[in-house]
Amino acid sequence: MESTLKPMRDGEAVLDMSPRSTVGGGVEDVYGEDRATEDQLVTPWTVSVASGYTLLRDPRHNKGLAFTERERDSHYLRGLLPPAISSQELQEKKLMHNIRNYDVPLHKYVALMELEERNERLFYKLLIDNVEELLPIVYTPTVGEACQKYGSIFKRPQGLYISLKEKGKILEVLKNWPERSVQVIVVTDGERILGLGDLGCQGMGIPVGKLALYTALGGVRPSACLPITIDVGTNNQKLLDDEFYIGLKQKRATGKEYYDLLEEFMSAVKQNYGEKVLVQFEDFANHNAFELLAKYGTTHLVFNDDIQGTASVVLAGLVASLKLLGGSLADHTFLFLGAGEAGTGIAELIALEISTKTNIPVEETRKKIWLVDSKGLIVSSRKESLQHFKKPWAHEHEPLTTLLDAVKAIKPSVLIGTSGVGQTFTKDVVEAMAANNERPLIMALSNPTSQAECTAEQAYTWTEGRAIFSSGSPFDPYEYNGKLFIPGQANNAYIFPGLGFGLVISGAIRVHDEMLLAASEALANQVTQEHYDKGMIYPPLTNIRKISAHIAANVAAKAYDLGLATRLPRPADLVKYAESCMYTPNYRSYR
Repeated sequence: MESTLKPMRDGEAVLDMSPRSTVGGGVEDVYGEDRATEDQLVTPWTVSVASGYTLLRDPRHNKGLAFTERERDSHYLRGLLPPAISSQELQEKKLMHNIRNYDVPLHKYVALMELEERNERLFYKLLIDNVEELLPIVYTPTVGEACQKYGSIFKRPQGLYISLKEKGKILEVLKNWPERSVQVIVVTDGERILGLGDLGCQGMGIPVGKLALYTALGGVRPSACLPITIDVGTNNQKLLDDEFYIGLKQKRATGKEYYDLLEEFMSAVKQNYGEKVLVQFEDFANHNAFELLAKYGTTHLVFNDDIQGTASVVLAGLVASLKLLGGSLADHTFLFLGAGEAGTGIAELIALEISTKTNIPVEETRKKIWLVDSKGLIVSSRKESLQHFKKPWAHEHEPLTTLLDAVKAIKPSVLIGTSGVGQTFTKDVVEAMAANNERPLIMALSNPTSQAECTAEQAYTWTEGRAIFSSGSPFDPYEYNGKLFIPGQANNAYIFPGLGFGLVISGAIRVHDEMLLAASEALANQVTQEHYDKGMIYPPLTNIRKISAHIAANVAAKAYDLGLATRLPRPADLVKYAESCMYTPNYRSYR
């Protein structure tokens, strides 16, 4: 990716340490919450010591019926709670029972968000212990519907809203957020939410959901997470006409006005939170996503999950699949449907990995990778009309207008969908893949489920059970000819929480491509023979905290190797160090 972004930076690289920035700032755990063991007593600080009715309304310290007799006396809770005392485990059992009684996924989402607003630790306890069941609720696909209806279900702010009205005052707005020790920011402008398009200010559901996963899956403290939506308007006429729309009712700002606001935002973030705060760009439109990553990659700790996170998780699946496919990455040919942020980001990381392993220049390794966009196969005769991020993929070939023609001509062993358009891997396309390969690898990555290029059932049926299949959103296991296939989910949640946590625990000040490769390698190494026997190329999400610790350790190790880490001395065992730093949601005892 560095080779693609470097020309946009006038030749400047991440490791050059741009003179436009200086190392400084950062955060520390003022109250020792990270370092406290679960049996140590902690003080429930807000501005003063929380007690009585205030304590029950404070989501970070509220334990509901789990307050002990002694705690009820010392914190003036007598009479404010029923006499019964429940353990956290019993509370979890009751809430999961209630959530499972909802038939509509959006109702489950609302119930979980309400729980987070009243009892933070119980929310994360539920999410960690029931990750496979609840991940599709707090993340894709349900979060997409939540964003579409965010204006209707909005009850209280869960992050910061920075609009054009705040221009010139963004630093003041950041200071309005009650937490000072922020380590991870997820920010969106709402222009390209999943495969749903421009949702404007209602895109806030994405940063909120992503940061919930940073905590539950990666171990970053909730208080260190800040969701932000930058509202520059929306081009979605339906929202502009909606009387309940919660954002600016104007067309999107573009050009200088847009980039000036982003420049003020990025400068204010560094001024307020220091050099080591991670800013994750989320669901920006293609034309802005690459520009922002190129502009701030050498001056800030920035990461784009759509470009880099997706690429890393897909690369991990490809590396793991080699045990089933045979050969090395260099032996395979890749064809993409979709040449936007995700498609070109994945393609570049694959080319970089092949280059790293073979010492072949990345310009050469790109020639094993072909992309199809809305106008057909990207070839050299189209180069003049292509957007800058597509140009490296314009190879010599006759023009082809359909995906089926491209599959027949290129004969790829791996077909990857990032088009955002459902049912584009037709029966003819999948059968052509099966005709060319004993075990075709088909990755239908577009979200949400309705936008997947094909379903698991279709992939297995049309290839007579020979396909290795993975998708962006979850699909149920499918039985074909008496064999049960478990579809893999190339879920970014495997990568970004561990990657971000690795950057935080090492005190990294920049994100480098080698860190993405390190994250992919750590994830691929977690796939066992038992998983391969079921056709899986990703490990189960039930082990995600362990997986995240290994990814964080690998990323931190690479940060130290590259000289980008500032937390010294380097821990002797980075996996153990990562596990020891992880937030745990078990209730604490109060003085």
